[in-house]
Formats: sequence, C-alpha cells, structure tokens
Amino acid sequence: MSLASLLRLFFLAAIWGASFLFMRMAANSLGPAVLIEFRVGFAALTLFIVALYLKRHLAFTKHTKHFFIIGALNSALPFLLFAYAAQTISASTLSILNSTTPIWGAVVGIIWSKTKPTKSMVLGLMLGLIGVAILVGQNHLVLNTHSLIAIAAALSASLCYAIASHYTKNAPKLAPFDNAHGSMWAASFIVLPLILFMPIREVPSTDVMLGVLALGVVCTALAYILFFKLIDDIGPTSALTVTFLIPLFGIFWGHVILDEQIGPNTLLGALFVIMGTMLVTGFLPRKKHLAKTS
Repeated sequence: MSLASLLRLFFLAAIWGASFLFMRMAANSLGPAVLIEFRVGFAALTLFIVALYLKRHLAFTKHTKHFFIIGALNSALPFLLFAYAAQTISASTLSILNSTTPIWGAVVGIIWSKTKPTKSMVLGLMLGLIGVAILVGQNHLVLNTHSLIAIAAALSASLCYAIASHYTKNAPKLAPFDNAHGSMWAASFIVLPLILFMPIREVPSTDVMLGVLALGVVCTALAYILFFKLIDDIGPTSALTVTFLIPLFGIFWGHVILDEQIGPNTLLGALFVIMGTMLVTGFLPRKKHLAKTS
C-alpha cells in the first residue's frame, strides 16, 4: 500500500468515524427522518454536481428497481436505524457497533450460500457477540433499558449493510459511482414521506445544521468517492481494513467533541468486536502464516 493510499484510508476512517458524532449531535433536535433526509439529500446533490463535472449520465429510469433496493438496504434503512440509536447511545458505541458489519456479512453469507463456517469464523462470531454483550452491559447500567432498543437498532443497521453487500454481488453491474449516485436519490425518495410521521422537533442551531451539512457532503458523498478510489488503488479486501479504524476515530471524536467518557467497557468491547471482525474476515494472522515468516 502506497503512502497516498494509506493516508486516504486513515482520512476515510476519520470522516466515517465523525459521521456518528454528527448524528449524535443532531438526532434529538431533528428526529431520525428529517436528519437522514438532509443527509441523503445533501449527498445526492453533491454527487449530482460531481457527475455534471465528470459528464457522467445516470441511467436512473433504466435501473430504478436496483437503485431503490440498494438505496433502501445500504442507505435509507441503516441510516434511519443509526439515527434512531443516536438519540440514546454515544457516538463511540455507535461506531463500535457499526464495525460488526463484516460479522453480519459472514452470517448472511453462510445462510445465503448454505456453506459451513470455518473455525476462525465461529471464533470471530463468538468474540463479536462478547464485545456487543460488554457494550450492552455498559449502556444498560448507564442509560437504562432504552439503550437496549437503541443497540438492537444499530446492530440491525449493520445487518442491512451486510445484506446489501450480498445483494450487489448478483445485482446489475454498474460503476460504483453510479451505484452511489443513484442509490442516494432513491434513498431521499424513500425517506421523504417518513417526515410526516417523524417531524422535526425543534429549530436546529447553526452548529447542528453545519454538522448535518458535513454529514451529507463529507461523510456520505465524498466518503463514497474516496472509498471507491481506494478500491481502485488497493482492491476491495484491503479497503475493508477501514472497518477496523472507524471505531478508533468514533471513540476519539466522541471524547474530544462531545466529552463522552471512555470507560474500560468501551475499550474492552471495541477490542472484542474488532478482533472478532478480523477473524471473520481473515485479517487476523493465523499461526501457520506466522510460522512461514519465522
């Protein structure tokens, strides 16, 4: 991996880690539906401007069904679930729970392809579950039973990402940029009517709206572009390592900006989840690999 790609990887992890900070800041005042409509709307407009600059035509009507499926599974639904959870639990906990996506991906893959899991996958799933249990225990003691529903929502959001990743394997083969652009417009159409049922709660402050703007433009639209650039440069497998870095930045931003306390349960839960994810995805070195290099 070149220095430029390494810097892109850390920058991507930093801005995706910050997305949970911005959701935490805005979720209670805007409500989940309004917050996410702003997020996907700003992202869609940003990608539209980029598409105009690149002179890329989006065949939205030709692939409407596909864009709505990926828009629902990869954006609208998980974003709404994370926004709901952000009303209750910390940005650092949200970022840790988000990193369970590859673990859910392994579970969905096992069910989808009816394959037998390896020993490392089983161990990884167990470690991931222990990590989540540690986080549940921490939040249950601090925030009472409402945190359990919020944690379930965040885990469901990660599950949506996993299902979306498996869907795309058999979906129409479009350019990654077109998938991002089309899915953001579809997500904005999906979320829009929900505002009637989950309206805005109070007039947001300037800081909140600036955070929401950053959430849509930087943490969603530009993050997608950066991620696709990484995939082109280092491949999808190496690009996946951003998953392990996001919780580190999520914890950091939550502590620095929102003064969230970093307790031993947060760090221990994050350690178990990240180790479990590494085992499931095959990033944790195995003994036989270590033996070859010794």
